[in-house]
Amino acid sequence: MHDDRLLTERRLARVLDQRLRPAVHVRSLPLEVSAHHVSGEPVPVSAGIAGPYEPISTGAPWGPAWSTSWFRIRGTVPADWAGERVEAVLDLGFGTTQPGFSAEGLVHRADGTPVKALNPRNTWLLVAEQAQGGEDFEFHIEAAANPLIFDSATAGDPFVPTRAGDVASWLRDGGNTGSAGEPLYRLTRMDLAVFDATVWELVQDLDVLSGLMHQLPEDSTRRSQIRHTVSAALDAVDLQDIGGTAARARTLLAPALAAPAHAGAHRISAVGHAHIDTAWLWPVRETVRKAARTVSNVTALMDDHPGFRFVMSQAQQLAWLKEQRPEVYARVLEKAATGQFLPTGSLWVEPDTNLSGGESLVRQFVHGKRFYLEEFGVETRDMWLPDTFGYNAALPQLMKLAGIDWFLTQKISWNTTNAFPHHTFWWEGIDGSRVFSHFPPVDSYNGDLSGADIGHTERNFRDKGAANRSLVPFGYGDGGGGPTREMLARADRLADLEGSAKVAMEGPAEFFTRAHAEYPDAPVWVGELYLELHRGTLTSQLATKQGNRRSEHLLREAELWSATAALRTGEPYPYAALDRIWKTVLLHQFHDILPGSSIAWVHRETEQAHAEAARELNALIDTAQRALAGPPDPEGGVVVFNAAPHERDGVPALAAAPRRAPLRTAPVRPGDDGSLVLDNGLVRITVDARGLITSAYDLTAGREALAPGAAGNLLQLHQDFPNQWDAWDLDAFYRNTVQDIDRAETVTAHEDAVEIVWHVNRSRVRQRLTLQEGTRRLDIDTVLDWREREKILKVAFPFDLRARHSTSEIPFGHVQRPTHSNTSWDAARFEICAHRFLHVAEPGWGAALVNDSTYGHDVTHDVRPDGGTTTTARLSLLRAPLFPDPDTDQGEHHLRYGLVIGADIGDAVREGYRFNLAERTCAGTSTVAPPAEADHRAVVIEAVKLADDRSGDVIVRLYESLGGRATTTLRAGFPLAAATTTDLLERPVDGGPDLPVTADGVRLALRPFQIVTVRLTPRA
Repeated sequence: MHDDRLLTERRLARVLDQRLRPAVHVRSLPLEVSAHHVSGEPVPVSAGIAGPYEPISTGAPWGPAWSTSWFRIRGTVPADWAGERVEAVLDLGFGTTQPGFSAEGLVHRADGTPVKALNPRNTWLLVAEQAQGGEDFEFHIEAAANPLIFDSATAGDPFVPTRAGDVASWLRDGGNTGSAGEPLYRLTRMDLAVFDATVWELVQDLDVLSGLMHQLPEDSTRRSQIRHTVSAALDAVDLQDIGGTAARARTLLAPALAAPAHAGAHRISAVGHAHIDTAWLWPVRETVRKAARTVSNVTALMDDHPGFRFVMSQAQQLAWLKEQRPEVYARVLEKAATGQFLPTGSLWVEPDTNLSGGESLVRQFVHGKRFYLEEFGVETRDMWLPDTFGYNAALPQLMKLAGIDWFLTQKISWNTTNAFPHHTFWWEGIDGSRVFSHFPPVDSYNGDLSGADIGHTERNFRDKGAANRSLVPFGYGDGGGGPTREMLARADRLADLEGSAKVAMEGPAEFFTRAHAEYPDAPVWVGELYLELHRGTLTSQLATKQGNRRSEHLLREAELWSATAALRTGEPYPYAALDRIWKTVLLHQFHDILPGSSIAWVHRETEQAHAEAARELNALIDTAQRALAGPPDPEGGVVVFNAAPHERDGVPALAAAPRRAPLRTAPVRPGDDGSLVLDNGLVRITVDARGLITSAYDLTAGREALAPGAAGNLLQLHQDFPNQWDAWDLDAFYRNTVQDIDRAETVTAHEDAVEIVWHVNRSRVRQRLTLQEGTRRLDIDTVLDWREREKILKVAFPFDLRARHSTSEIPFGHVQRPTHSNTSWDAARFEICAHRFLHVAEPGWGAALVNDSTYGHDVTHDVRPDGGTTTTARLSLLRAPLFPDPDTDQGEHHLRYGLVIGADIGDAVREGYRFNLAERTCAGTSTVAPPAEADHRAVVIEAVKLADDRSGDVIVRLYESLGGRATTTLRAGFPLAAATTTDLLERPVDGGPDLPVTADGVRLALRPFQIVTVRLTPRA
């Protein structure tokens, strides 16, 4: 037989695309269309439907950037279409990009009832299932004109800088089309059409067989059989009478579609999904509409497909629908009751888990799980986090404490250096907690169940042999959209098809239950899941990160002092305000907001939200402290409040006391050779005439911290132009060139500080170095007027240390990472995340860097000619990427970092908290005992608050911070009736008994890094 493989496959592709798909709606006529254009923010549905409308024709332009147009479509079904399924085909001017990135629309009936959404992959609207002929109809489309900021579907560079992400500058500068307010789109097709179900089914048959055929080996018997069958079916189709011949072609294809899969075929659990970024290339307000569009789509599909299952993983988006689109939310509740709509994920939003603080991650679980419990009666058991930029090693324990058994993500498949070795495994955290985990081998959270998806899933599955099951989330996403009827048709045909994996529509719980039963002894991965990509997100958009860090600590203070005031004075506890502010902060921890990878509009609104949160939280703190401070001191004395979990300057942790003599700052004195010296008897800092720290001497240990001939606090500027994903990525080659900022413009001695001014190209940096008495921490207060583009600014401290690893704070503990690059896994960690501290040491001595807003760090080591080792630790201060916000970080910033000399891990933990929780003062005379205290150095109290159930019970969350065992007594600062260990949702653990209460409090034994939440019931 002659080889006609290529001929047949090319024929199939052309006939499908150019003849069969268009023939689904071959009989059509134009609709009557009119428009109502709305500039600025979207209007309510009732106002949009009310108009006023004016006629508009196909081909007419519409939609200045970020505006909304309402289109009214009217028509009458022709009498000779009686008995047919009639649909409207509505193309608003969609480009080639995927759904959710440009123009989108939500169709409503005239009474405002939502019907379904429109996007580039979903342009149909049912008018009549079985037309009578002659019936009139009317629909209204709320169409969003979102500018296309990122286009992965084009052959060009999708990361071209644009100002379209800031509506103000976009309009000011005229957009990318020439003049301000010029429309971006043109109506392309607005027709009424007959839907030919037989032709549509033929298209789906050929689509699935084509996809399968291309995944099979060239010499496969099954591939040849499919090709032969397809050739015969194509011969049976008369291209001038497709509707009349489609049924015969389907009959010829039926045997190929009926052949069952091999008994041992890979099994795929397919679940509908629509990843909707809570903000990214659009503002938060647009996400509310995206959620409404996607949910309207999937609930409409559920009407026709009872077996269809769909997951939605962010409680915040459902809460928005409940508040702003109750008619859409009613459909969610309806389909949740049938088991088709599956709340999942257990989180308020899908947060960044590198940058979010520990207590923030706790509240993500608390608010997410509670919403699902209260609204749906569902106890979610999974953490669904497909698209975030790395996963900290505390998460397994947090999941277990939140009642979560399963974890799913996909992003690790984006690693650029090392392929993760498993798809199903146990993930073990820093405390030893393990969670059953799955990385879908489809390598996408936007699957479409195509032949490419199914084939790649089976080939790629790394646990084959030991296991035979994986999950595929399918549906258009990032900007939403969700599954389509074509995807569901694929699922039906792939349920049991020879040559393919078996596809079953199943939810996450069904998948994980079966996968666990099949593979209980799955391999174990210990420690963080480091994403070998997107390392720049640790630094981009400093103001957003600073606002989050500040909000996290203010929330700690507000809860602590409000709870203390309620216990001591009866001051009302601000339950509602704290709940609302927590949700605001959690929202802005979304994995494209906190990492700094959104458009300017998003970050501007985030900074405003953080500023408002700070204003409200400071007011709550002030109210509580005024109630606690007691009557004014006639002599003007003040009460000092210490919210840190360690004693400070004579004030106990979590307590307050009248002010003692104020701390003094070490005076500045001249040194040799024009240097300036800060000396407090514990450490001595020398700053030379260039403005660099040439000595950081530990007077107690008699040891120099800095390497011989090296200088600390050295600002370094690198070119920062990654290959793609500008705001996201920091590529390793940035280190190939560096500009040392090694000579200051001015170095000025003040009475208690050294002030240094640097010029960094077009930027200016002003620093103030101070050293308080009684501390080993040098504080470096820094103001930067940042005017660089595509640069990264770091500050280096070269220590005279042979540190084999660095230690970085993560939520509720720390991790160690090697300072060498022995393996590809080590080399890939060239930029690492640390929260409040980074520590390096050799046995017996170490140093730490603490900060108030920095997350990106790098640590390297080198052996000097004298045989000694220099370990250099650097903080990443600022970046300047141009996409998606061309003005990222431009302007003035104020940040602080500190050098702690002669520090062990305990010192680093303590100074990290102190650095971020400054003392507060309030006029008064009272001494305020702590509401709770622990008596072991390693045990840190992370949160003190009143129970969310308003019972008056006190919730104390604490953890072991040093990585060892600790036995401690948790003492309550009030008469104690009972104590219970709870989960994160403040429920008794396993319904267990109360903890024994003694006069001293409650005795607790903690494992390394163990987190314990205790509910304390005051005695009546």
